[in-house]
Amino acid sequence: MISEQNKISVNIVDEMRKSYMDYAMSVIVGRALPDVRDGLKPVHRRILFAMHDLGNEHNKPYKKSARVVGDVIGKYHPHGDSAVYDSIVRMAQHFSMRHPLVDGQGNFGSVDGDSPAAMRYTEIRMDKMAQELLADIDKETVDFGPNYDESLVEPLVLPCKFPNLLVNGSEGIAVGMATKIPPHNLGEVIDGLIAIIDDPRLGVEELMDTIHGPDFPTAGFINGKEGIREAYKTGRGIVQMRSRAMVEVDRRSGREAIVVTEIPYQVNKARLIEKIAELVKNKKIEGISDLRDESDRDGMRIVIELKKDMVAGVVLNQLYKMTAMQSSFGIIMLAIVKGQPKILTLREVLDNFIDHRREIVTRRCIFELKKAEARAHILQGLKIALDHLDEVINLIKTSANSPEAKARLMERFAFTDIQAQAILDMRLHRLTGLEREKILEELAQVLAQIERLKEILASEVEILAIIKQELIDVKEKFANPRRTEIIDRTADLTLEDMIVEEDMVVTVTHSGYIKRNAVSLYRAQRRGGKGRSGMRTKDEDFVENLFIASTHSYILIFTNLGKLYWLKVHEVPQGGMASRGKAIVNLLDLAPDEKVTTILPVKKFEEGRYIVTATARGIIKKTDLMAYSNPRSGGIIALTIDEGDSLIEARLTDGNRDLLLASSNGKSIRFPETNIRSMGRTARGVRGITLDPDDEVVGLQSVTDSTAMALVTITEHGYGKRTDIAEYRVQSRGGKGIITIKTSQRNGRVVAIRMVDEDSDLMFITNRGKMLRTKVRNIRAIGRNTQGVRMMVLEADEFIVSVAMLAEKDSVDESGEIEETIEAGLETEPEAPAGDEEQE
Repeated sequence: MISEQNKISVNIVDEMRKSYMDYAMSVIVGRALPDVRDGLKPVHRRILFAMHDLGNEHNKPYKKSARVVGDVIGKYHPHGDSAVYDSIVRMAQHFSMRHPLVDGQGNFGSVDGDSPAAMRYTEIRMDKMAQELLADIDKETVDFGPNYDESLVEPLVLPCKFPNLLVNGSEGIAVGMATKIPPHNLGEVIDGLIAIIDDPRLGVEELMDTIHGPDFPTAGFINGKEGIREAYKTGRGIVQMRSRAMVEVDRRSGREAIVVTEIPYQVNKARLIEKIAELVKNKKIEGISDLRDESDRDGMRIVIELKKDMVAGVVLNQLYKMTAMQSSFGIIMLAIVKGQPKILTLREVLDNFIDHRREIVTRRCIFELKKAEARAHILQGLKIALDHLDEVINLIKTSANSPEAKARLMERFAFTDIQAQAILDMRLHRLTGLEREKILEELAQVLAQIERLKEILASEVEILAIIKQELIDVKEKFANPRRTEIIDRTADLTLEDMIVEEDMVVTVTHSGYIKRNAVSLYRAQRRGGKGRSGMRTKDEDFVENLFIASTHSYILIFTNLGKLYWLKVHEVPQGGMASRGKAIVNLLDLAPDEKVTTILPVKKFEEGRYIVTATARGIIKKTDLMAYSNPRSGGIIALTIDEGDSLIEARLTDGNRDLLLASSNGKSIRFPETNIRSMGRTARGVRGITLDPDDEVVGLQSVTDSTAMALVTITEHGYGKRTDIAEYRVQSRGGKGIITIKTSQRNGRVVAIRMVDEDSDLMFITNRGKMLRTKVRNIRAIGRNTQGVRMMVLEADEFIVSVAMLAEKDSVDESGEIEETIEAGLETEPEAPAGDEEQE
């Protein structure tokens, strides 16, 4: 029981802070982070020193891994044996270390993530290069400290003849910080050190002429130098790694195959192959027919066979985008500097290593000087003894014992205790003439060595010259060519580079199926034709939207709930003429009650362009295009919508046009776009047209200044007309508007309006998936206050749901007939039925 007088009161907050900081620093300095001087964490340093103690060197027999692990945990590292063995395994893996420090015999794992064999089965010894880390450790070059139980001493750092921190890299997570330093090419790093020694003013840009960037043991590519430059300048940066892949062609089938021979650093090959197979199974990547691993002892080889007529570049770019074939390496150059963690630039890492080597060379010279001076002292005593040999022999002979002889020698010749003992220990054969010459020759050499060592210690230039020469020696013995190739980012191929630019018809059904087909698949037909099937739909489904866009364009997808989604046209799946396409929910993250209303193509995002949106209740809004340039995968708010309202259409404008709204009851209003101020993305908007209770807006068009333009109005029962745009006078925003077409039971309500010229082609699409393409010149030009003419023969319960204007122009022969350029043998569609005259 503790007595009251032995109790100490402490503030729990202060105690927790102190204890946690002690723990954090213990992890940072004593476990997780490497020392900037030798690039080793304590466990790796202790492993190498234990192997050195055991004599487990590169030219000695292998020893069981368990033997080394036992020595490490028993003498220096009081942690679990699995932690020590895992560190040994990594130091022996050629795919983890640029220059392995342990020479392993047995199963030490694989790039597929296979586990190594147990420590009782594997054998190890130091790699030849690892001994360069321990060179001169017995010459008092580094400080030693007590081990965990103070029964032994261990080095606090290794002498390290090469910059191991950069050459092999390091990775570790401490408390509140982490390090991730990539491996580099030994020859390049040494050349960089020599360049600094020759010119201490060098900066990062000049160093990068020598040290080009990381050099991973698994080779591959580094895509771009920006991340490397940033990491070298600031200590932090991100480099993009890519697999090395080539395209091979099967001579028999003519099919292409992508062959991967190198993968990014730390990527698990087996998991990479599993990921590719999963993407193929889920149809995220199309065009792959077979996948197999043909890797063997000669090297890596992953074969990805492609389907016939597939472009290998497109599939390869998809693999880079969706799999670890392209990975990022986040560089954090954090290391222990003078007992404190610090993020370092490339120059600082190299400078710290040079300072370390300067200290090592200095301490080694001091050690060798002491040793040489001690030897010279003995040799000088032996020389005096040889000069007075008879007297020395007689003195020794007449002495009663060894202590007396030593004392008499010291008294007679002023020898020191060490010199006198050396004379007494000298063997008789050293008295021969030849041996006497050897002693004198050795004395001269030792005296010369002492003079040389004193010159080195007195000159910074001499020390740096030794460091430089030792670096050159290491480079000549161990350096090998760069494995990782660094390519300029400007040389990257994008997916669009592999895709032919062409116009596509994008169709969307009411239940959410989407596809694209080339515009050239649809042929022009005469007015009044029955059309052809452009998409097969289910009985309860119908096509609701159609648009034309280039494969290289962006498509802004607006929904009835006022949200915006962002895709590239080539990302929309391509289907056959009669196919339904793909469910749009697989491409977009739509809500259950959300439907696509507008698919708007945008070639590129730039200032000075606007998106104008209109809702069914007549609310209109104008927003800068740049506000929509960074949508998220889950979509963004395009505008705020009132309850019961919905977004019906969006248009891309230059901010200086007139806008025209049309309603289902045949009303329209035209007003200048400048009447609407530009608003934020989430704004509600202002009133564009005043509607009757049973009316709603069905179309929004931007009007150009061209006098050749006209407005085509189409009703649900297949009627339509073309009216000169000049008949629509400019009004004030928010009014009730004027008549654009007379609606009745015969022609039905208005479903769409389109701005056209005489050379335009229009595409009509019905709820049953039929399509009709016709030229605008075949549509009769009549006034606003009419019912229009029949545009398309519809069956019972069939009605038009969408209209789009096509950019493609068909050729016309000498007789004025439209040439059939799409499918040979197709019959000409019939003329419009009799009695289909203009309805006033």
